[in-house]
Amino acid sequence: MGVVSQAEEGPRVAVAVVTMGNRPAEVDALLASVAKQDVAPARIVIVGNGCPLPEFAERLGLPGDVTTIEVDENLGCPGGRNVALQRLSELGDIDVVVELDDDGLLVDGDVLRKVRDLYAADPRLGIVGFRIADENGETQRRHVPRVGAKDPMRGGPVTGFLGGGHALSMAMLGEIGDWPAEFFFAHEETDMAWRAIDAGWTVLYEPELLLQHPKTSPARHAIYYRVTARNRVWLTRRRLPLPLIPVHLGIWMLATLVRTRSVGGLKAWFGGFAEGLRESGGERRPMRWRTVWRLTRLGRPPVI
Repeated sequence: MGVVSQAEEGPRVAVAVVTMGNRPAEVDALLASVAKQDVAPARIVIVGNGCPLPEFAERLGLPGDVTTIEVDENLGCPGGRNVALQRLSELGDIDVVVELDDDGLLVDGDVLRKVRDLYAADPRLGIVGFRIADENGETQRRHVPRVGAKDPMRGGPVTGFLGGGHALSMAMLGEIGDWPAEFFFAHEETDMAWRAIDAGWTVLYEPELLLQHPKTSPARHAIYYRVTARNRVWLTRRRLPLPLIPVHLGIWMLATLVRTRSVGGLKAWFGGFAEGLRESGGERRPMRWRTVWRLTRLGRPPVI
């Protein structure tokens, strides 16, 4: 099957990739998998998050309009993605953006076509989460976006999504805003999902959209414990009705005490928790109680 233009075929889809420059081979492989899609992206935006970028388009035969942006400092995952979203918003000719981790891989050649068709079928579709699996086809339990879920092949409406591979409606972003850049890393997906659902948009998990990604642990990042706790506090302060804030934080504090075996990790976690209470995490816009009920009906009340 030849590559199909997106013109007059439905929503216009772009691809955005943020990299810190430390995975050149993985980025090349990812972009090569984008180039093999049977529906070519209308635009590709690659952000060097505090790093220089090589010329990708000619070397890898990338389709569409390729934009590379270099920023002077590492802005974190959400901040780097916002750079790409701002450029796409300025250009004004994209309906959906697919954001992919720089060490991911699109195994199938029809991912962008399926994304396009999903958004064409539902004008209130805000976010589509991909299935994440390693090279052996295994999906980690933490990557299944349902409480207690074991089956990664069960799709449908959910309350959250994975940052490694997902699609976002540009119309939705125009309504609810971009990523919370101050988070830098951790819980930014939950913040965006809650805002989307509160505004009446659907968050969909579609397991047929596969991103191959190495099996990892979030604790591999040196800042994991501190920013996870800090951002958890910021998330609740920004988005939850006041009565739910102590409930949410109390449950997560108990869960952390049970799960964390590292004394150093616990010390960093409580330091981040205090930082989240002490410092502002952005504007407070709590969700409506009907959104709390909607999240609960979808299987994840916003205290778990």
